[in-house]
Amino acid sequence: MVYKDRKDAGKYLASMLTQYKDRKDTIILALPRGGVVVGYEVSKALNCPLDIIIIRKIGCPGQPELAIGAVSETGTFVLNEDIISAYGVPGEYIEKEISKQKNEISRRKTLYRDGKDIPSLDGKTVILVDDGVATGATIKAAISTLKKENLARLVVALPVSSIQASREIKNIVDEWVCPETPEWFSAVGEFYQDFTQVSDEDVVDILKKKVK
Repeated sequence: MVYKDRKDAGKYLASMLTQYKDRKDTIILALPRGGVVVGYEVSKALNCPLDIIIIRKIGCPGQPELAIGAVSETGTFVLNEDIISAYGVPGEYIEKEISKQKNEISRRKTLYRDGKDIPSLDGKTVILVDDGVATGATIKAAISTLKKENLARLVVALPVSSIQASREIKNIVDEWVCPETPEWFSAVGEFYQDFTQVSDEDVVDILKKKVK
């Protein structure tokens, strides 16, 4: 399946999550930036509040789209040791990138949420949404962060995922919802007709009109 755009993907994903419609204990958490567009459509369809969890990918030297790890806004970080070993990524590079991404997280936190922390998730069902995953490093950092909260249930919902990421993620969450796990996978954007980059301004605008 190839989605028209992120809005189309969000509407399709929402159709697979109807059991959560109008649930007062459920919140949609989206990963900026692209996941916020998908998450907004899910939020509207389910009539559940939308918020964000800020995670920053650590790219491989010379291949920034290849994630060797990720850092969350709470300071939790996940490293893909297999990729780090295979590419011989030095520890100094990783430390520098973690510091750099923490600074970017602080900037985005101020921009998107006026510097406030994630809202209380105590006893909540969280539906974690992005526009897709390749290595899964970013969303695994989000999962690690959320597992430190007293959640009732953690659902990960994605329009598309690599098979490898699917195998890893579905075993560490309560529910995995993903309509597309193609055998041949090189990049998330391949599964969208329009995969235009989402800007900070787009995210801010969506959060202003979100379901509360």
